[in-house]
Amino acid sequence: MKKILFYCQYLAGMGHLVRSTEIIRSLVKDFQVCLVIGGEPITGFTVPSGAEVVYLPALREDAGELIAFGQSLESIKARRIERLLLVCDQFQPDCVITECFPFSKYKMSFELVPLLEWAKAAQVKVVCSLRDLVMTQKMSEKGMVRKKARIHDQICRYYDLVLYHCDRNLQPLDACFPTAADLDCEVFYTGYVAQAPSLMLQEKIQGPSIVASVGGGRDGYPLLKAVIGASPLLTDAIPHHIYAFAGPFMPVSQFEALQALAATKSNLTLRRFTPNLISSLLQADLSISLGGYNTTMNVLRTHVRSLIVPSPSVDQADEQRSRAALLAQRNIVDLLTARQLSPYALAYAILRRLAQPKPTHAINLEGARNASERLRSLLYKAPSKRQITTAA
Repeated sequence: MKKILFYCQYLAGMGHLVRSTEIIRSLVKDFQVCLVIGGEPITGFTVPSGAEVVYLPALREDAGELIAFGQSLESIKARRIERLLLVCDQFQPDCVITECFPFSKYKMSFELVPLLEWAKAAQVKVVCSLRDLVMTQKMSEKGMVRKKARIHDQICRYYDLVLYHCDRNLQPLDACFPTAADLDCEVFYTGYVAQAPSLMLQEKIQGPSIVASVGGGRDGYPLLKAVIGASPLLTDAIPHHIYAFAGPFMPVSQFEALQALAATKSNLTLRRFTPNLISSLLQADLSISLGGYNTTMNVLRTHVRSLIVPSPSVDQADEQRSRAALLAQRNIVDLLTARQLSPYALAYAILRRLAQPKPTHAINLEGARNASERLRSLLYKAPSKRQITTAA
């Protein structure tokens, strides 16, 4: 059985980990997989059975800077490089997958370039697992040119394949990375990575419900505060109960403040985290979220009505707003702004969306399965380079 080492680093939220583990859920059927995790461990989050998991000393990002836990950043960096290369020597993968790098996560190049050099010397295949939107951060024209040149150089130097987790009919890569056709490796459109219906382990919700979620939670306080503020206005208008999930990374002080606000709201239940959000959305009449990749995929998979208020984070707002705008144009979601987070404005938006029918679409959500099939082909017969292909 071929071996795949899958490197995943999440710095702010947990979306990259959720997407990566969903892909791994398909990979473990045909490959021996070692998942290398570089972010903070998340209580209650489970990795698919059959995959080996290795945790590097954790790093996160705050105000654009890497933050280490317990030791100096340079010490942690050195330990991570040593650990990562030791895992490679011990596991001996046939393929190395880097999640998003080199299109993003450049701060991790201190360990990823040594990993890629190891792969090159060992003559193993190298693959990039790439989400739907890249190059969303604002920067100068010169900075953008340098970044594109760096990505192009590293793709051409190290990579055999880019797995682009998107529906080509909705978001072609060249729309956000104009030089995609010049990359010296295959770009394969897998479709979006969404949880499979067979894996929706249901946690039964009683009665009509609304689900409010904010991903990892670091930027979710304003939205959940607004939802709690709007809940009394909805008590007599609709029979729905609101389930709000704060996320594992929301600061304790913010979560405790939300708990105090929610304590007297009879139609609202606040919880810290659910590892099975899609089960709640499957039973809900409405989703309210920031619009991260994985929550949006859950919305598409379950066809639940949805309100999206993009994250206030400078690093994530453009990505989330761009994705939501594409879907809002097709009447699949409603896109709200921060100005609509007053109690009355949000309550009105909730009632308006609930009055509309459930959305329909034909967006490709089989990204995990298609990625696994393409990797089987890659590792058993090498494709020619310079291709841009799409899953059937």
